[in-house]
Amino acid sequence: MAAALAAAGLALSLAACTADPVAEQYRNGENKGYIAGEFAVDSIPVAERGEPVVWQGTTEYGEPLSSEDVAGDVVVVNFWYAECGPCIVEAPDLEKVWQEYRDQGVSFVGVNISNQADTARAFAEDNDITYPSVIDVDDASVKLAFASATPVSATPTTLVLDREGRVAARIIGQLEGASILSTLVRETLEEGA
Repeated sequence: MAAALAAAGLALSLAACTADPVAEQYRNGENKGYIAGEFAVDSIPVAERGEPVVWQGTTEYGEPLSSEDVAGDVVVVNFWYAECGPCIVEAPDLEKVWQEYRDQGVSFVGVNISNQADTARAFAEDNDITYPSVIDVDDASVKLAFASATPVSATPTTLVLDREGRVAARIIGQLEGASILSTLVRETLEEGA
């Protein structure tokens, strides 16, 4: 019994010394400043989708934007921030899919989780992004609204919402080209058509 307690105590003390991933990156000289999840695509069958996600915020241009404003559309929601390397790399793919579907009942919304409006505006201008982003750094209310429906633990994370506002698909990590997102958007548009 004493040996088991000693082993458990040793395991607990070692676990307490485990560094957080960002600190570990810094020690290794990487200093990426973000935690990337392994790339994964999850498509959620209609019968397994939860409740519609209700959210609201203010864009980088000071305009209010909410789930009510995009109600009835298929909506792509991308969680990002300006210093995130994968977010920069995937920006052209997001814009490409936005341009492909923008006149077909599809809305795109970025959710900036780390920057103030001026930085988000500069990012949009530098990367030719034409869809709005909600600035969510102060209270994380938009991220929290989505967290009740699906994990949003890696940055970037991209969600596709069906016309009812329910999470229909989730892409964790940097998009590996526009085709995956384009296919998810098209499939979600075709539901019930």
